[in-house]
Amino acid sequence: MKVRAQIPTAENSTNFDIVSDSSTTVGTTLENLKAAIGGETGASAKYAAFAKAAKEQGYDQIARLFEATSAAEQIHIGLEYALVVEAEPDYEKPAAPDCSGEATNLNLISGACGEIYETSDMYPSFIKKAQEEGNTKAVQVFTRAKLAESVHAERYLAAYNDIDAADDDKFYLCPICGYIHKGEDFEKCPICFCPKATFTAF
Repeated sequence: MKVRAQIPTAENSTNFDIVSDSSTTVGTTLENLKAAIGGETGASAKYAAFAKAAKEQGYDQIARLFEATSAAEQIHIGLEYALVVEAEPDYEKPAAPDCSGEATNLNLISGACGEIYETSDMYPSFIKKAQEEGNTKAVQVFTRAKLAESVHAERYLAAYNDIDAADDDKFYLCPICGYIHKGEDFEKCPICFCPKATFTAF
């Protein structure tokens, strides 16, 4: 993902359309935030299980990628949870489901499919509703998650294609939006402009 002159938003970007065969149930923005928390909780648990499977199967770099994306989903959960508790202070996050992994190549495809759904269907649908309701905070949170998920999908597909030709590059996680960069050739996050020095290496 290239760094733009301005931070990308739903207003200045052209890749926020909702897929024509959308399968997302859209409620109020508050309901959508809770749904997103549930989805991200499941994704984080799934990727943690996929990381364990990858390590057991000898794919150390892919295990680190799954660990980074599991942590990225926790960032999204935190952002969404903060908005929910503004409206419902007693709201409790859902428990993480039990998950297990299978063959790493299949786990990568599963992860990519989930991330593509979130970036092309779920988050654009939730962004549109938040815009209709004038909830600018939710628009920003959903936008950052949407843009990060597309990069997660890209990382998974690249790892799938290079599964037998892996390298030793590290992955770097933005603490603000959950963007993941592969390698050290960057200065800041292309989604939120957070500086490289604050990123966590995996």
